[in-house]
Amino acid sequence: MIKKLPNYILATLSALFLSLAWYSPFTVFIFVGFVPLFIIENNISKSEISKRKKLKLIGSIYLALFLWNLGVTWWLFYASIEGALLAIICNPIFMCMVFIAWYNLKKRINKPWAIWLFIPLWLGYEYGHTLWDLSWSWLTLGNAFSFAPNWVQWYEYTGTSGGSLWVLVVNILIFELIKNNTYTFKNFSRPASLVIAPIAFSYLIFYFNSTPNQQQASSKKPNTYRTLVVQPNVDPYNEKFFFAPETQLASLIKQISPKLDSTIDFLVLPETFLTENIFETEEFNSYSFRFLRDSILKQYPKLTIICGSNTNYAFKPNEPLSSTARKFTDDDSYYDSFNTGIQYNSEGIVLYHKSKLVPGVERMPFPGLLKPLEGLAINLGGTFGSQGTQKERTVFFSHDKKVGIAPVICYESVYSDFVTGYIRNGANMIFVITNDGWWSDSPGHKQHLALSVLRAIETRREIARCANTGISCFISPYGQIEQQTKYWEDAMIVKDMSPNNQITFYVKFGDVISYVATMLAILLIAWSQILRFKKS
Repeated sequence: MIKKLPNYILATLSALFLSLAWYSPFTVFIFVGFVPLFIIENNISKSEISKRKKLKLIGSIYLALFLWNLGVTWWLFYASIEGALLAIICNPIFMCMVFIAWYNLKKRINKPWAIWLFIPLWLGYEYGHTLWDLSWSWLTLGNAFSFAPNWVQWYEYTGTSGGSLWVLVVNILIFELIKNNTYTFKNFSRPASLVIAPIAFSYLIFYFNSTPNQQQASSKKPNTYRTLVVQPNVDPYNEKFFFAPETQLASLIKQISPKLDSTIDFLVLPETFLTENIFETEEFNSYSFRFLRDSILKQYPKLTIICGSNTNYAFKPNEPLSSTARKFTDDDSYYDSFNTGIQYNSEGIVLYHKSKLVPGVERMPFPGLLKPLEGLAINLGGTFGSQGTQKERTVFFSHDKKVGIAPVICYESVYSDFVTGYIRNGANMIFVITNDGWWSDSPGHKQHLALSVLRAIETRREIARCANTGISCFISPYGQIEQQTKYWEDAMIVKDMSPNNQITFYVKFGDVISYVATMLAILLIAWSQILRFKKS
């Protein structure tokens, strides 16, 4: 019987199930991944040995969560040993705190139904983990369905948190079945039907609303915007930030010349494509912008270029400084550095500063407190130290103002509720620009691509994904990946994209499940403390 297995075996089983769920086609294992952890907690709680119960629980749970983090995100070591250790060691600590809070509450209430209180605590943790400077939300439970998008077409109503809720409810039902040894057809049917029913509903949504993929026609379709996505395939470690701007831009012209013509509305280039040191408000002092103007925009005045760059903003005298401001080496003035999305066309330049930054890579956590340590932030992308952000999501609008582009930069595509901010500000298409070459040919870039599939479903927006080294593609509003490029090859893809102005329930009302769960979690933790003091 599984209940009699040693705790370390149960912990390893949990890690195995949870890790497999992030690798297609093993998504179904997510529905049993927490069951061994619930068995561990139940065995320790009911043990007649009263000494060091909590310590045993922490040890077993942490082992499972550590192995899970390692099993899914081991590829982080390709980019940075320090960053990988930060994520793989610290993230399980935060997860473990949820189990401890639940264990304490469950013990103080001492009711059979207390197991269900784990759900708001976990969902509250997942949402809270998206909001602070140590955010690492790759392992949000609902993300496991990124490789099974036809199971979760209803994310347009719930977002990823709906998937997390689904996973936890099924895990608890299966645990209760094992705990009570009630292996009857009726008891099996409860978790089975709860797995099957949402999948069936999802397929119905997909069947009645999606359209089959169509080959790109030679003539432009009406009410569409022809988009050219360029995958330059420049090695970020050995080439990208060492080339002179002239060399990289000359290679661009050579690459795009067979595809670029007057029918193209958008030319999409990846994150940090422009590697020149550019200061905002002085863009035309840079070689890169003058080149793009003279070599491309003058020939195609209706074209809009979307690309990424590192930009800097010099603070004026007496202007308030941000928490990430850094001092020039040669005088007493200050500047801020940004990972920036750029729209450039005949009407001018619009900038958006990436605002979900990778902890320890693009930003030292809590820069206002840890300012002296910001130089330890890892150099990925040509900039040392913590980068700046902005509060609002900027939307890039086309010449005719009928298209609003959400310029989602790399890591931002991980965050459901964050991406909806672009849509509420008027975006009816999404461009994800990224550089996934840091992780070599590992599951990292595949997982990152799959997360964009969920963003398409939640917002019902077409996505053009442009990655420096791949994978680039187009994604339909129902999560169908089209014209997927190969990894680590230069490539170009073209599609007539259709803007969609309809607003999904999730976009309109936000992450309701997470909001409610977070409030319940706060109340439960407060209740736990009240019970603690009452008993003492």
